[in-house]
Amino acid sequence: MAAELVEAKNMVMSFRVSDLQMLLGFVGRSKSGLKHELVTRALQLVQFDCSPELFKKIKEIYETRYAKLSDAGQIPQQQQQQQQAPQHRPPQETLSIHSSYDRSSNAVARTALSTANIDYPSLYGKYLNGLGRLPVKPAKPEVQLVKLPFYSILDELLKPTELVPQNNEKLQESPCVFALTPRQVELIRNSRELQPGVRSVQVVLRICYTDTRCPQEDQYPPNIAVKVNHSYCSVPGYYPSNKPGVEPKRPCRPINLTHLMYLSSATNRITVIWGNYGKSYSVGLFLVRQMTSAELLQRLRVIGIKHPELCKALVKEKLRLDPESEIATTGVRVSLICPLVKMRLSVPCRAETCAHLQCFDAVFYLQMNEKKPTWMCPVCDKPATYDQLMIDGLLSKILTECEDADEIEYLVDGSWCPIKAEKERSYSPQCPILVVGGSTGGTSEANGVPPPAPSVENGKVPADVVDLTLDSSSSEEEDDDDEEEDDDGGPKRKLPRLYKNGLASAC
Repeated sequence: MAAELVEAKNMVMSFRVSDLQMLLGFVGRSKSGLKHELVTRALQLVQFDCSPELFKKIKEIYETRYAKLSDAGQIPQQQQQQQQAPQHRPPQETLSIHSSYDRSSNAVARTALSTANIDYPSLYGKYLNGLGRLPVKPAKPEVQLVKLPFYSILDELLKPTELVPQNNEKLQESPCVFALTPRQVELIRNSRELQPGVRSVQVVLRICYTDTRCPQEDQYPPNIAVKVNHSYCSVPGYYPSNKPGVEPKRPCRPINLTHLMYLSSATNRITVIWGNYGKSYSVGLFLVRQMTSAELLQRLRVIGIKHPELCKALVKEKLRLDPESEIATTGVRVSLICPLVKMRLSVPCRAETCAHLQCFDAVFYLQMNEKKPTWMCPVCDKPATYDQLMIDGLLSKILTECEDADEIEYLVDGSWCPIKAEKERSYSPQCPILVVGGSTGGTSEANGVPPPAPSVENGKVPADVVDLTLDSSSSEEEDDDDEEEDDDGGPKRKLPRLYKNGLASAC
């Protein structure tokens, strides 16, 4: 390997400005500056990030350039002697270092995550013998990660690359080396803080199963640990389970590495420690901007409102008479209370894929998924991702017009009517009463004062009302006055108290 580095440095030292710019552009580095600056930059690249692809590119530029000079007879004698001298050819070997260059993000990453069998003598021999370009290996389907609503991807630092075990041990280590460009460093430093120490622009690590059939959700391997520049990074822990016999679950989210990275042009080294238990995993590095639930709500208000007329047409479609059905639906009730928090809806929304008209509150739905992302509809318990959400314009209008009802009913013509809750019964007096029919006489006081004459309404005399509850406010003295002894000298009994309004307290 040392001989390859020396050979690569010698070739770089002989490059012209155009050659240096071609090399630096290949790995996404800056191509501006004087020649000595370009040479220094290229030598640093060779010293710290000399991957097989980079070494091949250097030899390709070198051989292409001097092949043209040889045809024109312009190769200096020293260069001709170097070409005539036997060149070092690395033996056939299995490499465990795979490089990935992202020209769109101007970032270079090198990772020991996959293997490739490369026969350098045969490849270079074919190229030098004029048989054409280097053979291109058929492209394999790439692993795709699901889109996360709370993370907007700015750059792809390392495409999802498979974690390949290097031995038979259960615990494996896979290192990755990459450097940030000045533009990426500036984006991170100028971003706002979501909370102390956490910026909105982040470098995150995402891990998933190695499956190319469909976009994969984040999934951690067993015994996961991440080390960034010799410091361990915190990984989300397990959620405790309240159900007996149910294992606790770990929320698999992007791992923020920003606070442990060098925010400069220095090289960052990331080591993923993982358990090798038969399943295959892939990792990727991304520069993202983390969004908040308030920002997603604002975006939904701009692009996700469904016009009231379209919502009305949907109501008519739901209530349309089905000729094959024996039951005719004349209306459907929709609650104005959010099923998530049992409060009145403020921003009614549902997924386009949902078959129901019932809505939930977008504010609380986004806040809950920001804390624990599930993206499941609380009404039908089916997937309701952010891209599928829409604000019901008709129900939003109804909420502003109907403030004294908690439920409405849609009718077949698309109109609606409020359904008010039944009011609680009011009792006056606050006790059960018994109507005693037809008595017009009697006394209302123990002293024999006759009661006032009853009022006559519509030619009928109202009935007396007897209060069946005890009078708890009466004093002991009044109770003694109302008591009388029986003729046989038996125990005293309490007589019912008569009031002037015709009510009698029963004991």
